Formats: sequence, structure tokens, C-alpha cells
Amino acid sequence: MATTTAAQQRQQARVAYDAFLAACPSRQLFDRLSDKWVGLVLCALGGGTAGPDVAGSGVPGPLSWSELARALAGVSPKMLTQTLRSLERDGLVSRTVTPTVPVTVTYEATELGLSLHTMVRGMKSWAETHMDDVLAARAEHDARDLPGSAP
Repeated sequence: MATTTAAQQRQQARVAYDAFLAACPSRQLFDRLSDKWVGLVLCALGGGTAGPDVAGSGVPGPLSWSELARALAGVSPKMLTQTLRSLERDGLVSRTVTPTVPVTVTYEATELGLSLHTMVRGMKSWAETHMDDVLAARAEHDARDLPGSAP
């Protein structure tokens, strides 16, 4: 059995998690993180402006399921629940159950989730800032590609 140096081990580790490779397990995580609801949940839990019913203090903190549902207009109850479960499984969100009447359940971004929050918040901000440019590009593209024209 050949001995490998620390530098060789680091190089092997880098190759092992290359999302460009079909068999790389990071592809599953990349797929999950590219879901719009995942990004928006992480933004809300990271203290992003979440709407009039939820404090957008800019400070990360716990939110209840109903606060998240109000913040994320258009998310179905099933999709929100699935998203929160997947984020909890990946270690990005923690779920806390408080035995009250009725039971109180809150969700909070973990340290790992907060480390991702900065990038997700940046993507959200970029999308909001450049939406007019994207809409204009779409309109221009669609005007060029009228039905019946050759590709």
C-alpha cells in the first residue's frame, strides 16, 4: 500500500467533491441549494427582510412555521414543510419544539446555514436588482424569435 503525502490527500479530496463529475455527491447538495424555496427560507432565517408580518431586523433568529409561510408568499404548506425537513437533514436549519399549548415549533439557521446565507442573500439581492435587465433581455429575445422563424 502506497503512502500519500498531505498535499496528495488534499488533492484527492478536492477531486472527490467536484460537482462537474457525474458521480460527485455534492451534485445532490447543489441541486437542493438551487431550489428557490431553499434560498428564500435561508434568507428569511438569516434575518433578511421577510415582509410586514415578520421582523426583517437583519439579525438571524428563529421563526415559526407560520411566520415563514407568511414571509414566503406563494409557498404551499407541503413545499414549506418539505423544504424545512430537507434543510434540517442537511444540517442547515435546526428545529426546536417547545412544549406549550399549543406546541410551539421554531426554525433557525445553524452555523452551517448561516455560512451559506451570505451567498444566498447575495443571489436574492442580485435578482431583485437586475430583474428589469432580465425582463428586457427576455422581451428582446422573444421579439427576435417569433413563431415560424428558423432557429
